[in-house]
Amino acid sequence: MSTNFFTDNDDLRFYFEKGIEWGPLVEVTEYGYRTDDGFKNERDAVGFYREVAEMVGELVATEIAPRAAQIDREDNVLRDGEVEEGPAMKAVFAALKGAELHKMCIPRELGGLNAPLLVYFIGAEMLARADVSVMTHFSFHGGMAMAMLVYSIHEGTTQLDVAGAKISKTRFAAEMEEIARGDAWGCMDITEPNAGSDMAALRTRAEQDADGNWFITGQKIFITSGHGKYHFVIARTEEGGLEGLSMFLVKAYDAAGRYVTIDRVEEKLGHHGSVTAALSFERAPAQLIGKRGEGFKYMLTLMNNARLGVGFESLGLAESALRMARDYAEGRRSMGKAIARHEMIADYLDEMATDVQALRALAVTSAFHEEMSQKLELIKRFVPTAAPSERELKHHRSRARRFTPLLKYLAAEKAVEIARRAIQIHGGVGYTKDYGAEKLLRDALVMPIYEGTSQIQSLMAMKDTLGGIIKNPRGFVTRLGQARFRSVSARDVLERRVARIQSLSLSAQQHLMTRTALAKLGGLADKPMTTWIESFTKQWDPKRDFALAMLHAERLTKLLADEAVAEILLEQAKKHPERRAVLERWLDRIEIRDKALHEEITTTGDKLLERLLRSGEVSPKHADAAE
Repeated sequence: MSTNFFTDNDDLRFYFEKGIEWGPLVEVTEYGYRTDDGFKNERDAVGFYREVAEMVGELVATEIAPRAAQIDREDNVLRDGEVEEGPAMKAVFAALKGAELHKMCIPRELGGLNAPLLVYFIGAEMLARADVSVMTHFSFHGGMAMAMLVYSIHEGTTQLDVAGAKISKTRFAAEMEEIARGDAWGCMDITEPNAGSDMAALRTRAEQDADGNWFITGQKIFITSGHGKYHFVIARTEEGGLEGLSMFLVKAYDAAGRYVTIDRVEEKLGHHGSVTAALSFERAPAQLIGKRGEGFKYMLTLMNNARLGVGFESLGLAESALRMARDYAEGRRSMGKAIARHEMIADYLDEMATDVQALRALAVTSAFHEEMSQKLELIKRFVPTAAPSERELKHHRSRARRFTPLLKYLAAEKAVEIARRAIQIHGGVGYTKDYGAEKLLRDALVMPIYEGTSQIQSLMAMKDTLGGIIKNPRGFVTRLGQARFRSVSARDVLERRVARIQSLSLSAQQHLMTRTALAKLGGLADKPMTTWIESFTKQWDPKRDFALAMLHAERLTKLLADEAVAEILLEQAKKHPERRAVLERWLDRIEIRDKALHEEITTTGDKLLERLLRSGEVSPKHADAAE
């Protein structure tokens, strides 16, 4: 067994050494190298980040991975109103606390190490490779502390000493320092009975007394790490839909007692070390974050990083499944040779390895742009004289928005697929608990469900993609023409192949947009001509106008994700020739399936829409789109 999950991973080390543009990320993380106690150059900072990565790699390989099976066997028990974790989980978190990893990304002035979030996410991959339930619970320590800081910044209760390039005051400083020490953690309380993805149906209420104090009453379910001390709670302060929701911080307990009741701990298929709890609030004291009605906005801020986290979690699990399958296949002999040399098994392993490298490319790129966009926004807000150009900020913001749902979708789905393949390669013993392959599949199955299902990610990606076409049709036509031109004229054969993938994606988008527009135009016949431009360009109702696109949203998302990875790997190949082989293997895998996806999108779905139309589930004007 490996003794270090960082040094034994060539692809992961590639990003540290070559694949991450550390310069700008270090500069924004170190406040432009202006702090007295911070790093003064990129080299020293990245050297420290590597030390952290190697330390995490050794800790997870020697302290967590050997305990994974025990963590899976031991139950979290609700006893006398409190959750009692298993001995193995307690030992692991004692080691994490001892290594001071909970403070990894917290600013130095608040007792942290001030590492970039990207370093945390790379560590999260290694943690997930050892055991996903450990990684999940770990994320609700430092991750919740950083959420406190982000929320305080957004609401205006954090003050920055610009001259000293440090935070001088922030609302939740004491809570963040407690979490950084490893003495507490937090959680995110959104889901309720009968209100999962439909947040407009949330009923938990927050009420204010005559003195201005807030109290929350209601029930939350499926709360990961719900036995934590600090709870971010979405509660209703006004009637209506999403605009009636507000965000609160609730302290579940203190020396005086418990204010939030743990009703039960869920018995789950996998993730046995991670507590998933049902909670009751009965006039629990709460602190309003931001303003009334801003809860959904604050929730989205938290969810972006949560979805990135699931991407790295899925990647770590996929890496574990790949290594487990490869090791077994190399050692298991059949018909005179290792089964890894049998053609079908060799093909499986090659595809699994290619997928893992593709996921890591998308994960690292997504996290980089999300962090850059967040930190540049802060610079723009607090230090206008050093504000980035709007073009630079837009670049990072748009790439993060584009890649994040694609990462969550592709990584979650591939984690299940790769874990399933690992069992198949193990054969009969894969179905037993002797090797651990079945545990990986059980752990993987939740990835496409939590932090936004795969279907929600698909709808987000589809609406963003088609919405971009509506906003800038001329730009879309230009991109389509350029892709088609490069597909036949680029000197580099790999660039031509990537351009063909882009052309397939853009052609599928064009088809969906054309069909949607035709249906929209059909609905303008009974409106005055003077309102046509307004109706066509602005008055879009996703539920009414995008039925065909919603039908094909998941297929489109698969195509968009394949395209995004191809583009990222092409960028790498242009800078680092050794990455050409990775891109070539990825293109070999996606070219045929993307042609099939394009064919499905452009030729199927009409009959189903007709049936839905007859049942009254589709707007009548989509009769034209379905004919």
